[in-house]
Amino acid sequence: MSSSPETDTAPSSEDVFARVAWALRRADLTLQTAKERPLREVGVPGSHYSVLISLHTNPGVTGAELARLLSVTPQAVALLIGKLTDRGLVERRTHPRHRAVQELHLTDAGRAELAKAEHIVSDLEQHIRESLGLKRYRQLRELLGQVIDELPNWEPPRTC
Repeated sequence: MSSSPETDTAPSSEDVFARVAWALRRADLTLQTAKERPLREVGVPGSHYSVLISLHTNPGVTGAELARLLSVTPQAVALLIGKLTDRGLVERRTHPRHRAVQELHLTDAGRAELAKAEHIVSDLEQHIRESLGLKRYRQLRELLGQVIDELPNWEPPRTC
């Protein structure tokens, strides 16, 4: 018995590999793989880099705010902050107006570690820019920004 296009909802592998969502996922995995080894070699795994750069750009955030920024659970952030605090890269400070709230800040050692990691990430970004050329690099950045802005407006279809 052959299936008709109306009843056969499983896409072919060709269809799947042609999807933008698949290409974005593969690009992200490839990017993470490319930068993880050199980041680890300087002592800043990718997950630590994400926290350090977030604290650099958002000094004084709370753990809950950082979890939202990184799209991870508060428990995952707490573990990362614990490791980075133990290494002397991050410090907790009491919020000036809300004594129960702790702000997160980079230490001088944290800024130094971030600088080593940022050298690698900046070089990777430059490689991407040079590989695409400036015009296509800017186009890609603009298109990705549009995807990021529009995805929250998507509503999944209702299931049968």
